[in-house]
Amino acid sequence: MDVLVAGRVLQGLGAGAIPAVAYVAIGHSLAERQRAQMMAVLSTAWVVPALIGPAASAGVTRLFGWRVVFVGLIPLVAVAGMLALPALVRIGRPAGEQATEHRLVDALRAAAGSALVLQGLASHDALPAVLLLLAGVIVGLPALRRLLPAGTLSARRGLPATILSRGLLTFAFFGADAFVTLAITTVLHHSTTTASLVITGSTLAWTAGAWLQARLNEEWEGRRLIFTGVCLLIVGIAGMIISLHSSVPVAEALLAWSAAGFGMGLAYAPTSLMMLRETAAAQRGRTSASLTLSEVLGIALGTGFGGAAVAAATQRGWPLSTGVTVALCIAGAGALLTLAVTRRLPLERVERAVARTPLPGA
Repeated sequence: MDVLVAGRVLQGLGAGAIPAVAYVAIGHSLAERQRAQMMAVLSTAWVVPALIGPAASAGVTRLFGWRVVFVGLIPLVAVAGMLALPALVRIGRPAGEQATEHRLVDALRAAAGSALVLQGLASHDALPAVLLLLAGVIVGLPALRRLLPAGTLSARRGLPATILSRGLLTFAFFGADAFVTLAITTVLHHSTTTASLVITGSTLAWTAGAWLQARLNEEWEGRRLIFTGVCLLIVGIAGMIISLHSSVPVAEALLAWSAAGFGMGLAYAPTSLMMLRETAAAQRGRTSASLTLSEVLGIALGTGFGGAAVAAATQRGWPLSTGVTVALCIAGAGALLTLAVTRRLPLERVERAVARTPLPGA
């Protein structure tokens, strides 16, 4: 297990760097309308792997063992690097200020604080849980305030609210998404195939929403797209809560979580576009890293709080449906908070006169 954890740490270091580099490259090389299209392309790029990856890995595990799954991913990473690196070299190095020395230390402190908070949420005893939570806040919060743009945690209007909205958005969606399969299979006693259909429906709907936002980007404010997407996310979470009753057809869960995925497709990409638009070229590396950090923390805390709710319900002997309902309600509260923050997002219409230039190579 120690080796597995160490490997996941290294994997996280690499995976955490990639989105920030991608956003900087997009902002450096593409015009406004092309950026919206590229966000839709990125959403599409993970749909096929998300659909075939689990089935393929299950087949490989059954035939050759689970270790082969990890080994088989290495060539894919190498191919991806060979494709991406020459293109990044051609784009060139963007001008920007040198990173200050404290950022790496602050990143480590923020990670340690997050780990303490998550460990506190996982603790079954009240006193250790409170101590761990306090320690996590004391260690991580000051570092987080230095890493993120000033005013992010207070939802200051403009770029800070944009960064915060990304974290709240992932908190809400992934905080609920983590328990959809559990709800379908264990609470409602449907097959894993049924659960897979629900997750697949949400994945495809996310892609559809991403392409729709690319089309609407010239006519709609980004803030309007995010507001609409968050409203659909709230509807989807509410629908999942309703679908936990055994008398409700499972098709309702499919429709509800597809609505949530569609909402994420509408709302997710515009936060990236706002970040690029509101940031000077020299600062895009830093703000892209801030956006990624906010997103990752949102996912971790959303699933952590939801998992704590499910664990607490199980520990007290309550029905599992109660714990899942509380987890979904926590995610719903995050979505409502996101809705409130949308009022502080930048308000700037994309010019309709932007040339309808296709993506290079499209």
